[in-house]
Amino acid sequence: MSDEHDVLLVCADATTGWRAATNELAGSLERSGARVRTAFTGPVRDVRTFPLTDFVQARAARRATLAAIAAHEPAAIVYCAITAALLWPRPGAIWLDAIAAENRPGRHGVWQRIVERRRIAASPLIIRMSERAMEPMPGGQGPIVPVAVERSGPLAAERDIAAITYAADPVKRRLSLVLDAWSAARQPGETLVVAGTDRAPVTQGVEVAGRLAPDDYRAMLRRARVFVCAPRREDYGIAPLEALADGCMLVTTPARGAYPAFELARQLDPRLATEDLAGALRAALDSPSPGYAARAAELLAPFGRDAVDEVVVRDVLPRLLPGLS
Repeated sequence: MSDEHDVLLVCADATTGWRAATNELAGSLERSGARVRTAFTGPVRDVRTFPLTDFVQARAARRATLAAIAAHEPAAIVYCAITAALLWPRPGAIWLDAIAAENRPGRHGVWQRIVERRRIAASPLIIRMSERAMEPMPGGQGPIVPVAVERSGPLAAERDIAAITYAADPVKRRLSLVLDAWSAARQPGETLVVAGTDRAPVTQGVEVAGRLAPDDYRAMLRRARVFVCAPRREDYGIAPLEALADGCMLVTTPARGAYPAFELARQLDPRLATEDLAGALRAALDSPSPGYAARAAELLAPFGRDAVDEVVVRDVLPRLLPGLS
């Protein structure tokens, strides 16, 4: 028998970011009074093309959903990312950072774009991570529930790391561009730490931290003066938001996708939101904008857990669980 307070979150957790995001949403729903179950697909096999990758992940999400429905009979389902919803066995809400019409152009989204239109039309509730999450689909509406981001701990009195970058996918993150900019910008004694990957060349002024536990990575952010990144595309971008929360200045190029952190970076210091990474790095390290961290904390308020919980209570739970008092 279905429990009227149960919400099932389904996540094709091909990236650590989506797993972390799903856990944050689960926490917000629980704090708001729901009982939450999660269904993660776990690792799926690597395949060569985007259409096949999305199919493999969607099929894994379908299997995970069916097993969770059989075990828990939830009152409501939230599919975390459009990919998790593509082969759904039962309609549910969709929490999305982007749609295939935007991030799977041409042959890369040959079947996904068709199916997603049906799923979005059939979904009882679309939840957007950001204002631009449903572009370019006309009339995209739904509450905005960002991934909650909080400061991870006390900030270091002395920031002994000049710059840090996160490059779990070195190609997507354009790590080579970041390293070239660092080589051009760095001065003697300055070090760039590369986290999230072991596939980075060790050169003068570059330290490869590799894959770190989340707490260790966030502790390193609290020691860094600058977080630098140059994504090809950023549908959301948790890493730069975490860096801002932990007191880093954000040096970044523009990128396709919603990328809310870019707008924050531009408001905080437009010199640092530019294609000229080397120049931006030197500007951040040599002449930091006064009060940057305090202003960043103010701009991040809508991304905090209290603000997210408020939206969940007001705009999400009443539609997911109408009977929850």
